Amino acid sequence: MRQAIAIILSLAVLALFIGLGTWQVQRLKWKEGVLAEIDTRIAADPVSLPEAPDRARDTYLPVVVSGQFGEGTLRVLVSTKQDGAGYRLISPLLTDQGAILIDRGFVRVADEMPPVPEDLVRIEGNLHWPDDRRSSTPDNDVAGNTWFARDLDQMADELGTQPTLVIVRQMTPAEPRVLPLPVTSEGVPNRHLEYAGTWFLLALTWSVMTLALLWRKKRRNT
Repeated sequence: MRQAIAIILSLAVLALFIGLGTWQVQRLKWKEGVLAEIDTRIAADPVSLPEAPDRARDTYLPVVVSGQFGEGTLRVLVSTKQDGAGYRLISPLLTDQGAILIDRGFVRVADEMPPVPEDLVRIEGNLHWPDDRRSSTPDNDVAGNTWFARDLDQMADELGTQPTLVIVRQMTPAEPRVLPLPVTSEGVPNRHLEYAGTWFLLALTWSVMTLALLWRKKRRNT
């Protein structure tokens, strides 16, 4: 009787592990569809900047804006695989709809800070509300102009703009000393394959352990 109960419980746990793994596979397919939609949206033809950009509606929206850069550039500490540590440069752009934030791109820490273009510029990019801050992220060093997260409200207060950020994909005329870091879907978390593998591995381990235990009991009874 006890052995029968143990087998039933073991099968129930095994079914749970397999069910959770299958659910993660389904979540993976769903997330891949979401990422495909994001990629399609990012690469769409740019439109004019909305009068009142909305995070829920306009994240990743391709836009085209024109204007002249204002004074001040904020440095956001980042790292890239190719160039190592550097800064994202955030500057104010004065447009017909008011001043907005522009993520111009990347320069290495060792490079000299490039000045903002003085001429009128035309920018194609994407609206974004980045989620850079984590529990371990330090507070921004505003006085030292070293930012660890793109906190739009704080940046807007510092530069006197609206809390609207456009990440440059292409600027005309271009900045030869600044490397654009266009928005992509790579930052969207997608660990469902890893989770599925973990649950299926647990199911396999549980099966091996259960069979080994039953085999040992059988040997003791013979």
